[in-house]
Amino acid sequence: MRITEIRVHGVADKGPETILDRPIVARVAGDDNAGFYRPRPGYGAAADRNGVTLEAYRWSRLTGGTAARTFSLVLLLPFMLSNIAVWMLPVTGRGGHAARALCRLLAATMTAMYVLSTVGVSLDLIAWQCAAYPRCLEGRREFSWLGDVPPGQRLALLAVPPIIAIVLIWRLGARTWQLPEDSDHAPGVGADRLDAPGFWDTRSLLRRLRSVHVAVALGTLDVTLLLVLAPHDATLPGWLLLAADVALLAGAVVLLCRPAIERRGEQDQRSSRTIRWAAVALTALTLGYAVLPRPPWKAEGMLPGYGMLFAGQVVLLAMLGLVVVVQRRSLRRPFFLLAGLGAPVLITVAIGLGVAYSSGVTYGLAEYLDRGSSPTPARPLPPGAPPLSPPIAYRWVTLGFTLAVLLVVVTALLVPRIRRARRRREAEELVWRDYPEASRAAPERVRAVRDAIMRARLTDRLGPLLATAYVVLALLTLAAAGLSVIGPGPGALALRLGGEPLARPVIFVTDLGALLIGLFATVLAVMGLVAYRSGPIRLVGVLWELATFWPRAAHPLAPPCYVERAVPELTRRIGRLTADGNAVVLSGQSHGSVLAAVTILQLPDHCRRRVALLTYGSPLGNRYRRIFPAYVSDEMLREVGGRLAWRWINLWRYTDAVGGAVFVPFVDGPDDPAARVDRRVRDPKGLLIPPTDTVPPPVQGHRFTPDDDFHAAIGELVERLERTDG
Repeated sequence: MRITEIRVHGVADKGPETILDRPIVARVAGDDNAGFYRPRPGYGAAADRNGVTLEAYRWSRLTGGTAARTFSLVLLLPFMLSNIAVWMLPVTGRGGHAARALCRLLAATMTAMYVLSTVGVSLDLIAWQCAAYPRCLEGRREFSWLGDVPPGQRLALLAVPPIIAIVLIWRLGARTWQLPEDSDHAPGVGADRLDAPGFWDTRSLLRRLRSVHVAVALGTLDVTLLLVLAPHDATLPGWLLLAADVALLAGAVVLLCRPAIERRGEQDQRSSRTIRWAAVALTALTLGYAVLPRPPWKAEGMLPGYGMLFAGQVVLLAMLGLVVVVQRRSLRRPFFLLAGLGAPVLITVAIGLGVAYSSGVTYGLAEYLDRGSSPTPARPLPPGAPPLSPPIAYRWVTLGFTLAVLLVVVTALLVPRIRRARRRREAEELVWRDYPEASRAAPERVRAVRDAIMRARLTDRLGPLLATAYVVLALLTLAAAGLSVIGPGPGALALRLGGEPLARPVIFVTDLGALLIGLFATVLAVMGLVAYRSGPIRLVGVLWELATFWPRAAHPLAPPCYVERAVPELTRRIGRLTADGNAVVLSGQSHGSVLAAVTILQLPDHCRRRVALLTYGSPLGNRYRRIFPAYVSDEMLREVGGRLAWRWINLWRYTDAVGGAVFVPFVDGPDDPAARVDRRVRDPKGLLIPPTDTVPPPVQGHRFTPDDDFHAAIGELVERLERTDG
């Protein structure tokens, strides 16, 4: 029987040549973005030591591969995080509808925040605040002409950049990796199980979300304009337009909360299209209303909207946290501290990143426009200087960002020191138990292996600290939201409570936060540009490859899900090979093991009978089971094993900080077939220098290369396939 091994790489792969350990390879299927490769004849053996034909599936260019693409993904990071959160919820189906609706609403607030960031630059700082002061316009040709334009018409003209930004997200939301010939599956959107045929096909939901988010974006822009124009004019048309836009946003909220948005149906598709075009019409009417002639009036203060959005996000986060805490009681393994809590944690991070981007740009532009004379209660403005003021919410955020940075630094310093003696003792016991030759090895060698085990196991102990840090940050966020709605900024409040002795350090910390936020946004942008050129910074690319595994079900601006193409390609390839009489060993490394597992669930029965699975460095058990408990559960993993008749071997190491055992903590006894899946291998292979080498074996950690353990596992799976076929 002919057997083909398809190797599926993990994150940050180094090319099919490295995957196959062959100098020259040739693509036999697919394209440059994702393809199947085999050794080119005449340039290395086409089979391994077990006589298995080698083949590699390279999918990494679906997620990154170019600096421009990775840079664009860095900018979409808040949207991506808000989309992942919906997959972290502890309950699926009807019981999880409330939590999914809250996630979609929070994702919509991220779109509103995106619009407000462009509004804050174009409308607030330039059209509203700067244009009202000759000193701000002096010597600036690009802005000086605005001084002669009435405020209403200035707002209408400078609304063009936010509208361009909205059109951009309209186009970006249509991107997909789905192949054109892939047909729509009957189960449709919102499937609750990874083995559902339509689980990865969310195009119907994506079209609806895109329409609703465009309506939210345009409605946010319109309301921002009308909150200034309608009270000033105090006329019926202005109030009617404002009421219509508020009703539009309310309609968008209703559509996002309806369960029907997750199902296929022409009626709901028409509803989303209707609200989108209604938003376009209202925006045209709002701009027309803004350009109407008015008596002369002077712009004062800042545009409203930021505090209300911030407060709304905090309320929704509190509701989501309450719902998730209630739903966690349904988990069969409640001892996972973060199980189910990942959704509110991640959305909080997404909001923080969104505010960081927005406030960084706003503070940078304000510093440029006011020529360095930033107004604070303890530092009066020079004569004639424009009182440019970023939103009060941003000032509280900058203060909170500084405190968050201090919290992260303190946590990073404390985590490795917590129970260090106990962890060192446990790791040393593992070393002495695994290596009988430890007494003859150099003490430095023993310590190096011990420390590698300690570092790997440290990630399993972050749960309590992360939960505590989240509670602290959530309280800071709640306080900042309340204070931003009430009105005073941190400097003004400190001046009121303690005078200048208290105001000066608070202002310094706030200014430091603005500097840190700007630096943070700049560093992220630079990392995005060079993510695939520098080894350490490839971690940015790794983040995208992990995050874009899940389909877009909450935010249409999340990067396209590569699995919507990768899984169908793998199933087609395996189907073709098995139809030609081949058996297939699907071997997945690291995150590639997740791809391999979900591919098994999508294979038809006649293919699975000729397929075996090898995983190594797999995060399925110790990471995905905790972070995505509703989708990667004990039942789902047993389903994978059962469909393969348990032709599954998982290799794992103590020194691996990412991968681990899949079933070890959940085995029901020695007769449980899951007990034969996990196979721990020693790392390093030994503590002493082998007779045929000059240095001791290295500690591999998460790095897996085809070694004796790997080939032995392949050989065992080949024997199982041959027995099944016979």
